[in-house]
Amino acid sequence: MDLLVLLLSFVVILVGAELFTNGIEWFGHKLGLGEGAVGSVLAAVGTALPETTIPVVAILFSPADAHASDVGVGAILGAPFMLSTLALGVTGLVVLAQARRRSAGDSISVDPAVVLLDLCAFAVAYGIAIGAAFLPAESTWPKLVVAAVLLVLYGRYVKGHLSAESSIDAEGLNPLRLHPLDRGGPAAADSTPRMRVVALQVLVGVGLIILGAIAFVGAVSDIARLIGVNEVLLALIVAPIATELPEAFNAVLWVRQGKDTLAMANITGAMVFQASIATIVALVFAPAAWAYMPGTRLAFASAGIAFLSAAVVFYPIIRGRTLRARNLLLGAAFYAAYLALVALAAGG
Repeated sequence: MDLLVLLLSFVVILVGAELFTNGIEWFGHKLGLGEGAVGSVLAAVGTALPETTIPVVAILFSPADAHASDVGVGAILGAPFMLSTLALGVTGLVVLAQARRRSAGDSISVDPAVVLLDLCAFAVAYGIAIGAAFLPAESTWPKLVVAAVLLVLYGRYVKGHLSAESSIDAEGLNPLRLHPLDRGGPAAADSTPRMRVVALQVLVGVGLIILGAIAFVGAVSDIARLIGVNEVLLALIVAPIATELPEAFNAVLWVRQGKDTLAMANITGAMVFQASIATIVALVFAPAAWAYMPGTRLAFASAGIAFLSAAVVFYPIIRGRTLRARNLLLGAAFYAAYLALVALAAGG
């Protein structure tokens, strides 16, 4: 039964990702936004909702569960880790598979300004968040201050993307999938859809992504518990694989369309969101659990892997060079390295 739910939820996420990517591009075009705002902010927030629900539910709505806070912290740490390693690696594989059909080949044509803004914001926000874990576990008010700082930083980051002058050209957009439902608008199939239909498609896409991700996580969790996976490791490794599917699917869809900036921005923007907004949940509602101590060292080690992977993968862009698919594959190597670390720890 769990395998059937796994398969059906996978299909639901895929359909939701297709509707969402198509709709969010039109949404950005209607508002005159640039690729950075669409990919790093709108798409990133929309696709980050599934993995954000895990720590929220674990920390806020499971007070009776003794491991709830640990699971929530593991899920928060697992999201940036998965995005900066496995999601980038999967995107690299897709670029290699599509290289002969792409005009850019195995090169990834991204707007360096968009990616560099995301990387800087991620490094600063996640660095501050992880630094707060080294404060005394019983210290509450300093962590509340850190949460406020992270909120301000994310607000400035969003403002930076929204102030970009470039906008998405309608000529490069595929027809809106739900445009036929716009019976009150223009009849021509290639006409510009009205905002109400665009917004409806975005909401439907987000709804399907969240529904599919929750079902996927439930099925994966049941299977993991059957084989005896630890709760914290489940939240850190197993669950994020499922909840990062929307970002991975979006990246795959945009890479196949040659929209590399949107593909990369969706992943890097989600990294910023998880490093700042998601960590606020733990800092405010479970400050004692957001602490580096013997029981959480392995979980917080994933943050170090995330920093290293992001720096190594995007080193060419930092140096002003061309980003290639093989660079993204290094993310998968860091993911494998962390799994080996977890296996060694589990073996005593």
